[in-house]
Order: sequence, then structure tokens, then C-alpha cells
Amino acid sequence: MSKSEGLRLRANPIQFCSLFAALALAFVSAPSPGQTGSGDRYYGSANGLGVLGAYSWDSSHFLLGFAQNRKLVNIGVSYDRRLLRNHVVNWQYSGELMPVALESDPVGSVAYAISSNTNPPLILLTGMENAYFVGACHPAAGSGPVPNGTESYTLSCTRRWTIGEALSPIGFQWNFLTARKLQPLLDGHGGYMYSTQPIPVPEAGAFNFTFDIGAGFELFRSRSRSIRAEYRYHHISNHQTAQENPGIDNGLLQVTYCFRLGRQ
Repeated sequence: MSKSEGLRLRANPIQFCSLFAALALAFVSAPSPGQTGSGDRYYGSANGLGVLGAYSWDSSHFLLGFAQNRKLVNIGVSYDRRLLRNHVVNWQYSGELMPVALESDPVGSVAYAISSNTNPPLILLTGMENAYFVGACHPAAGSGPVPNGTESYTLSCTRRWTIGEALSPIGFQWNFLTARKLQPLLDGHGGYMYSTQPIPVPEAGAFNFTFDIGAGFELFRSRSRSIRAEYRYHHISNHQTAQENPGIDNGLLQVTYCFRLGRQ
């Protein structure tokens, strides 16, 4: 064996160890198949907080409620927690708190006067009172006979805003096409609304139950920020716990700005 061949044999173990170390380092530093893209492939973190605003400009007998021409404004926060996620759906728990929940009812203001049937007629009585409606309020004027006289009236329409707060602790949201920045969604919630006075009429209750179902889209501006826009069917009812229960059905437009927290 020549001297040069011995040097090559003595060098081989060192080269082999260097190669093995390089391969081992590459193997350890490379992401595993379960990790590859799992955090980057899907949008939506484990937890999320949101700031929301919602508005409904009218109500009608959509499904369960009969009160008409009611407006609704909600301002609050939301929290969601991921339950299940894959390439098809992101299923989340969803809860909402609305410290500001405003409801508006149409109120009629009736001015009336009773005059005698003498010539010239004498004004016997005048007055003003409020009128509340399950339906919409429409301005009107007229007159009619009363004993020994005539009553004339004028009805003008105004609005009464009632402040309250609402909480929906039961809710779920389903986002679809989870690998895309723009994701269609479905959601539903259940809870209550408490007002400072009965709504939508004085004989109804100040404490009401609520539920909603909706559909819309969520646009992810980044991995940690998104905007949700949706349209909901929203129902308010006291569930026969008061003298009257006309119920309110609103079409609610809601926008939520979301902050994503925790792991992807």
C-alpha cells in the first residue's frame, strides 16, 4: 500500500462523518410533513377578538315577528374559538357582547279637540296623547261625531329610541374555503336583550330573547387581521313572558373587524 492510498483511507472516516452530520442537520431543520404549510396554508387563528357594528333600517313579518318599521343598532365585541379546521371548513365557537343595543319604535302623537254643535261651535276640550302601533305609523287627520259635539284629530309620527344591552353567549360560525383570503361563511347565535323600557310596545317586555342566522364573507387582510361582512335574520321576542309579544324580525347588516390571536 502506498503512502498516498493510506492518507486517502485515513481521510474517508472524517469525510463520512462530515457528510452524515450535514444530512442530519438538514433533516432536523426541514419541516415535517405535518408542519409543512399547516400554519401557512389556512387562514384563521385559534382565537379571535372583534369589534362589531350592526344596523337594521326596518322590520317586517319575515318569519316570526309582527312589529313593523323598527330599527336596530348594535355596537359591541365578539370572541371566537376554533373547534375544527381543515381544507373545507373552519368551525368556530362564536360569542358576542353588545353593551350598546338600540331599538327604535314608531310613535304617534295625537292632537285632538272636541267642539260643541252650536253655531258658532265652542271648543270644549283639547289634548295631546301618544299612540303606539304594532304596525307602521302613518300621519292622518280626521273628525267624527261625539255626544253633543264633534271631535277632530291630527296624528303625526315620530320615533322613540330605547337603549339597552345584549349578549349572545351561544353561537357558531362556519368559514369555508379556508386556504383562501376571501371566505364565505354561515353563522348563528342565541341570547338575550335587556332594554330600559318595554319594546316594541308598552305592553311588551323589557327583557327579550334573541336569535339570528346569517351569511356573508370574511376577508383576511393578513394572517392576523380580517374583516367580516354579513347579513342576518335577527329575531327579538319575550316568549310570552309579558302581556303582549308581537316580536320583531329585522334584516341586520353587520361588519366586524377581527384581530387573530394565538397559533395558526
